This record gives sequence, structure tokens and C-alpha cells, in this order.
Amino acid sequence: MSGFQGAAAVVGAANTPLHKRGTSAKTSLELTLEAILAAAEDAGVDPHDIDGFSSYAADDNEGLAVGAALGVREIRWSTLVWGGGGGGVSAAVNAAAAAVASGQAEMVAVYRGLSEADAGRQSYRKGHLGPLYGAHGMLVPAQVCALRTQRMIEVDGVPAEALEALVAAAYHHAQTNPAAVAYGKPLDPAVYADSRMISEPLRLYDCSRENDGAGAVLVTTAERARRLRRPPAYVLSAVQGSGPGWFESAENEDTYTSAGFHPAMVERLWRGAGIGPGDVDVVQVYENFSGPAVASLIDLGLVPPGPDATKVLHRDNLLAPHGALPLNTAGGNLAEGFVHGIGLVVEAVRQIQGRSPNQVPGAAISLLLGGPMAPLVSATLFGSAATLS
Repeated sequence: MSGFQGAAAVVGAANTPLHKRGTSAKTSLELTLEAILAAAEDAGVDPHDIDGFSSYAADDNEGLAVGAALGVREIRWSTLVWGGGGGGVSAAVNAAAAAVASGQAEMVAVYRGLSEADAGRQSYRKGHLGPLYGAHGMLVPAQVCALRTQRMIEVDGVPAEALEALVAAAYHHAQTNPAAVAYGKPLDPAVYADSRMISEPLRLYDCSRENDGAGAVLVTTAERARRLRRPPAYVLSAVQGSGPGWFESAENEDTYTSAGFHPAMVERLWRGAGIGPGDVDVVQVYENFSGPAVASLIDLGLVPPGPDATKVLHRDNLLAPHGALPLNTAGGNLAEGFVHGIGLVVEAVRQIQGRSPNQVPGAAISLLLGGPMAPLVSATLFGSAATLS
């Protein structure tokens, strides 16, 4: 186990209402401030006590500006994780936990806000789709992920039904989450099968939504967390990075169908918490598209590779409260809404706190996975107080 284990915890979590991309009347900064203030209220803390800020995905709202707008007493920590879009989801939490555990800050806000009319579309991917792709007409992330997903299906033998099961679970969970954009819009299997192809083999419903909105969580010391309103979601273990030879534009390498979680990284994650894949109660996996999310689950050892993937990835097994691997229990990027995955962080924490719209009974280990098939990937294991004893 690592000395990092249990030194920091999330104590407040909140999302703003979500809007169709480009339709919010608020700026990205306004949405970010709204989310942080809501997270502070959720935790029962004075927002002026926040002294650190952490974000990702080329967020335009740097911590110094956010802190100034909030009128905090002091800014002791401000960081932005490099690495495209969703790869930094967990990494931003990890950076906040590292700041708290090392004494650099005491209360760090992890946030992501986006208003596309204000900040533009897909600013997070600039610089990651270079001439190798553009010269061949590959201009959007869906195309890159589709190539890798197709190889996973054709060469690795992962059944396409595994992708559909993940999508079905997300839409099922959204039906009991009034905040989800797909709330009241269940996905029929026939509708999924008949939906238009975006980039083969990814259909419309395999693709994440794009929304205006924001989310935030507050990370503080374990000691302070125990005195606050919500049950702490302790950070048990955390990893981020990239393996040798891995990059989204490196085609035909040996790990082409991996999500990017290389074996040494995965081993560090489990060793840091002193647990294994079988101990996880609930998973929030970043699904920019369904295929990369499936690859993430395989990389982490939660799902067997190849044709056996559907032994785990079938719809009923992925549903809360009784599935063996409940995932994306608020609807995920596919059905709850997509602000670069910050909603997944909020839901991972809420599962530990016992207040998810699709609560897994007694959830003690909650796994957050960020950035599949991106230049950077990251993961965070959250645990209840019981996991520290």
C-alpha cells in the first residue's frame, strides 16, 4: 500500500444544469463559479476557504482567475493537467489530492466548465490530431477511436455487443436521473441498431454528447473531511500518464487496441490501494465513445479480453443496484451529459456518499477512469471510511 492512501478526501460535489452545446446564456467562468459554490455548499464549507484549483482539458478558466472571482483568502495551488480532453479527468483529482497530502494546500477545487458559445468547440483537442491524420481526411476524435475500436473487434475478437451493452446501461441509468439530458428518453435496442453510423463501427448512440455546463468537487485533508457534512470519499490510489510508445497518432503499434492503461500503471493503481479488480463495487468510465470505454475496462482487468468480454459486458450485469459491475450510474457522458467527464467525478464520489440516483448498496470502492485512447490516461480509486480500517 501507498502512504498516499487515505491522506485526502472529496467532501463536496456538484454539477450545474446541462444545456445543449452553445445554448447557455452563461460564460464558462460563470458556470465554473456556480459549480464550485454549489460544491462548497454541498460540503458545508466557506468557499473563501478554498486555496487550490485543479482542472484539465485545456480549460480556459485558470485557477488564479477562478480564485480571484471567488474572492478566496489565498491561492496556494493552481494547476492544469496536460493531455487533451478526458485523459485529465482523474488526473485533476490526483493533482488536488497530491497537493493536499503534501501540505501545499488544504482545500482544492477540481472543476471543469464549458460554454461553447464562449470558449469554442473542441478546444481541448487542438494539437492532438496532426498531419498524419489530416492528410488522410481524419479530422475528429470519433475517427481515431473508430479505427482502434474496429481493430479491437476484428483482431482481438471483442464482440460488438459489448459496446451496445455499455451504451444500454448508460441510458438505463439516465432514466432515474432527472438531471440527465437523456432522462425520459429510453434507448430501445432497435433504435440503437438503426441509428446512423458516425464512423464505423461507432453509431450515433456510441458517441458522447456535448453540453454546456460545469461540475466541481472539493478535495481536502482526511482530518478536516471527517468534520464536514458529507461522508468523505477518500482517495485510496491514483495514477496518470502514458506508456512507452503510446500516443493517439501512433498507428499500428503493439498496443493499438489498448485504451492506454499500460500494465505497470494498472499494477501501481491496485497496489496503491492494496486491492484488485474484483474488489471494485462501481465504476465510472470515461466514454468519449463506447469502444474506448470497453478497452479501458479490459486494460484494468475488470473485463476479460477478446470474445469473453461479453461474459461481463452484458446489460443486466452493468446495472445498479444488483449488477456485478455497475457502471456510469448517472448516465455517463453518453446519457447524463458531456462536459469533458466532470460529471463522472461527481458520480464516483456520490456513490461512496450513498446518494447516487442509482445507488449501489454499500458501495465502498468506487473507480474513476479517464481518457481512453487519448495521449494521457488516468485513474482514481475512492473508498469509504471502512476501507481505511
